[in-house]
Amino acid sequence: MVTTSQAKRAPATRSTVVLKILMAVSGLVMIGYLLLHMYGNLKIFAGQEAFDAYAHHLREFGEPMLPHEGLLWIVRVVLLAAIVTHVYCVVVLWRRNRKAAGYVGGKRYHSKQNKTGVQRSYSSFTMRWGGLVVLTFIVYHLLHLTANTIHPGGASDSPYERVVNGFEIWWVVVSYTVALLAVGFHLWHGVWSALTTLGGNRSSNRIDSRLSGIAVVVTLVIVIGFLLPPWAILLGLEA
Repeated sequence: MVTTSQAKRAPATRSTVVLKILMAVSGLVMIGYLLLHMYGNLKIFAGQEAFDAYAHHLREFGEPMLPHEGLLWIVRVVLLAAIVTHVYCVVVLWRRNRKAAGYVGGKRYHSKQNKTGVQRSYSSFTMRWGGLVVLTFIVYHLLHLTANTIHPGGASDSPYERVVNGFEIWWVVVSYTVALLAVGFHLWHGVWSALTTLGGNRSSNRIDSRLSGIAVVVTLVIVIGFLLPPWAILLGLEA
C-alpha cells in the first residue's frame, strides 16, 4: 500500500509559489532594462553627435576585457532569459488558474457576492492580451532600430537618423504610443503584483497598499519617458 508520503511529488521548481516568484523577478529584470533603455532614448535630445556616440560607446563598453558588443550580448541574453521565463510562468499559471476557477465551455464561474472580483483592475484583466501586444512591439522595435531590417522613413547607418526618420511618420508614432499604453497597463498591475509576491505588501487590500502608488509612479516614468522622444520628433521639438 502506497502512503501519502511515499507518493511521487512534483518538483519544487514547478510549484505555484516558485513560478510566481520567478515571474516577479523576471518582470523586475525587464523593468530595470526599460529604465536603462529609456535613459538612453532621452539622449536623443542632446543631438545626433551625442546620441550616435552613446550608441557607439555601448558597443565598445568593456573592451578589451569584453569583445566588441560584449556588454550588449550579455544584456540581450539576460533579457531573453527573463522574457522566456516570464512567458513560461504566465502560461503555466494561467492554465492552472483556469482549471482552479472552474471554466466550463469557455465561461468562468462567478459567485453572486463577487461577480467580477473586487481586487481586479482593468490592467489586471488585460495582462495577457497586453503582454501579446508588448511582445509584438518588441519584435518590430528590434527589426527597426537594432537589426535595421525594416526602416520606415529611410535607412541609415546612424542610430540617430534611424530614430528620427521613423518618428517623423505619424502612423509610426501612433503605433508606438498604442504599444506604450499597453506596456503601461502591463506595468501598472505587474509592478504591484511582483512586489506583493516578493513580500512587499502589508495592507489588507489593494486600495490601501503603498505599492499601488509605487506602481503608478514607475509606470508613468517609463511610459512618459519613452513617449517624449517620438512626439518631440513628430512635432519638430528635438535638438
